Amino acid sequence: MRILRYGDSAVLVEADDVLGLQAACQADPPEGVVELVPAARTLLVQFDPAHTDAAMISRALSELSIVEQPTREADTVTLSVRYDGADLAEVADATGYSVAEVVRRHSEGTYVAAFCGFAPGFAYLTGLDPRLHLPRRSTPRTRVPAGAVAIAGEYTAVYPHPSPGGWHLLGRTDAPVWDVERPQPNLLSPGTQVRFEVHD
Repeated sequence: MRILRYGDSAVLVEADDVLGLQAACQADPPEGVVELVPAARTLLVQFDPAHTDAAMISRALSELSIVEQPTREADTVTLSVRYDGADLAEVADATGYSVAEVVRRHSEGTYVAAFCGFAPGFAYLTGLDPRLHLPRRSTPRTRVPAGAVAIAGEYTAVYPHPSPGGWHLLGRTDAPVWDVERPQPNLLSPGTQVRFEVHD
């Protein structure tokens, strides 16, 4: 674990297990912590300078024991996917698999929303089969539709809104992963387990 000052009211923690560190902070929060923001390899810990400082927060974080928090059944989301994406054949060629095998490998995985970024509700899901890891497209699309299920690098994701994007499109889901009318707009908040189900 490496802890860096991040302005006057936050520290940035570099960690191998970001979700485990976040869970430990939530289970035993250091005094003065006001928000935790996970990313791929870091956890931003924001604090109230009126109650603590960077040195005290850093000391408290270094004393935490990162523990594995079991995911509750209520935290598992299953998304029905039509695997008819524009890049499915290209992904099959790049990996050396048939289209059916790409679909099988993607749909049989169990994923975890590690962090959100790029756009509200865009969750980076870990757990993608290593044999499906591909770099982003050399030419991004100017518009990817909402609900597109895609892969890039070590992640898979669902586009929550129409937007530009350079990920490989495998299919689409009708599930609204971001809806401001819900009490919790983000369906795939960090820590949520995600499964994809083949829609016939």
